[in-house]
Amino acid sequence: MLRAAIALFLFLAATTTNADAYRVQPVIGKTYAESKEGVLAQPTRPVGAPNVVWILLDDAGFGASSAFGGQVHTPTFDALADAGLRYTNFHTTGVCSPTRAALLTGRNHHAVGMGLFPHKFLSAEFPGYTGRLEPQNGTIAQYLRAAGYGTYALGKWHQTPDDELSDLGPFDRWPSGKGFDHFYGFLGGADDQYKTDLVEDDRHVKPDGRHLNAQLADKAIAYVDEQQKLAPEKPFFIYLAPGATHSPHQVEANWIEKYKGQFDEGWDVYREKTFARQKRLGVIPANAVLPPRDERVAAWNSLSADQKKLNARFMEAYAGFLEYTDYEIGRVVEHLRSIGEFDNTAIFVIIGDNGASKEGSYNGTTHREFAPLAGDDKAQTAALLAQFDEIGTKTTYTNYPIGWAQALNTPFRRWKADANTEGGTRNPLIVSWPKGISQPDGIRTQYGHVNDLLATTLELTGSPFPAEIGNVEQTPLRGTSLVYSFNDANAATQHTQQYHFLFGAGSIIKDGWKASFGYRPDFVDLYGTYPAPKVVENHAGQEVWELYDLNSDPTETRDVAKQNAAKLAELKLLFDEEARANNVYPLLNWSDLDVKIKALRQ
Repeated sequence: MLRAAIALFLFLAATTTNADAYRVQPVIGKTYAESKEGVLAQPTRPVGAPNVVWILLDDAGFGASSAFGGQVHTPTFDALADAGLRYTNFHTTGVCSPTRAALLTGRNHHAVGMGLFPHKFLSAEFPGYTGRLEPQNGTIAQYLRAAGYGTYALGKWHQTPDDELSDLGPFDRWPSGKGFDHFYGFLGGADDQYKTDLVEDDRHVKPDGRHLNAQLADKAIAYVDEQQKLAPEKPFFIYLAPGATHSPHQVEANWIEKYKGQFDEGWDVYREKTFARQKRLGVIPANAVLPPRDERVAAWNSLSADQKKLNARFMEAYAGFLEYTDYEIGRVVEHLRSIGEFDNTAIFVIIGDNGASKEGSYNGTTHREFAPLAGDDKAQTAALLAQFDEIGTKTTYTNYPIGWAQALNTPFRRWKADANTEGGTRNPLIVSWPKGISQPDGIRTQYGHVNDLLATTLELTGSPFPAEIGNVEQTPLRGTSLVYSFNDANAATQHTQQYHFLFGAGSIIKDGWKASFGYRPDFVDLYGTYPAPKVVENHAGQEVWELYDLNSDPTETRDVAKQNAAKLAELKLLFDEEARANNVYPLLNWSDLDVKIKALRQ
């Protein structure tokens, strides 16, 4: 009898599997009569849990949208902000893949291996630069799906390594492998808006020839409607990340023509007018000072008539593209209203995954970045004039010149990928949640970072942070929930410290102080053409550090490093601590990557 009991115990122990899948464990005997079926664990959703929508635009600067004082009409964003909150001190990493990795995982980008990109020529086999998201760094979709949400991703992904992009997989680093029930979009970093390399779930599909924005809006609406029909009690999470407004700037001509003549005064006047609007709107403090024009941007009044004509057209195309993007996102928002889900949907709109793009170089381009038009100013102008009517249309791969990049980042310095400046890393955040925000139409100045939105979403949905996903122990989150500031404009900032680093440009922020450095040459120096500025070489080990008090100088116009040597030394040590803790070393720069790119292309 005793021997039989021991044997049965050992049998049950050996054959009981997937313990985490059961709320009540099965009892397994030799016969059904001796056994008892288990009860599967089911996600427990908090009563009334809100739907959540994350919207992430691409390559849109702080001073682009009318919602933050810019001169491009964005009525959808304006309405969401007017009925919600404007966060004016919110930050991205400075470029696309790292921002998306930090956003989706709630951790710093180097800590999850996305210090650069998931491409062979822009990744490296160092822990912070592999370009591979690993299972221990789970995503918001995995966590919300475990909490009972339907999860949907649409648009740009840019988290899948090059050798995993085919329909053969593996799919571990596709959206379906990172917690999304369905995906509709493209896996790369940029794509044609009409001939997109489109993917649905786990296979490539043929686009229907319409603008990608329209296809994404239609699919988002269809996802919501299908879930409402099949499981109306189930909340949904939508991650909507259009390719806009990354180049190519492509849109139908009627959207471009809406802006005809509106930018003829040029980028210098745009900066001044936008700066004044931002102060009136309250999205920049009264003590802000507009930084001088960057040394690599020509004064508008120094340009020839042909150059002014071309550059104004580049901006008209971009503005039409951005307003059209706002329109298609507006269709999704209005659909939520029409089905009665808007009030209980928390919508987060990040207007840009980094600052406005410098990849159009000095004179703009109608073909791919990293390959500016050949020749001097005169030759480039002649080539672009020959394509004037095609700028911004489906026949060209348009991107504006760096003069507009600086203007669209008003009131801040520099542009995309400059992780040492606010122009590269500060982007608008809008939060709309009628049922959860009691004092809408407010400005929030608390520091925020893209790694905060995962923790924010878990808190507002009442969803736990799981210790494990798929039997893989999860690393701690780095972000701080912003819920504390939703209904308290004067709440003290809780995210008080944050590092940045990309391509040889880095910074550390602590309690409003910011120490920063930037290597030269950088992207524009290497890939720009005539007229190249004089470049002072500045590489790893030769960092020239600057120091800014963002509380009194939010636009970084006064370097106070010499007057505050002790504070600078303190922050440099802190940067080193953060760099070691997050796998930031080695400090790769554009010159290092240029050598690698050229070697791979041979």
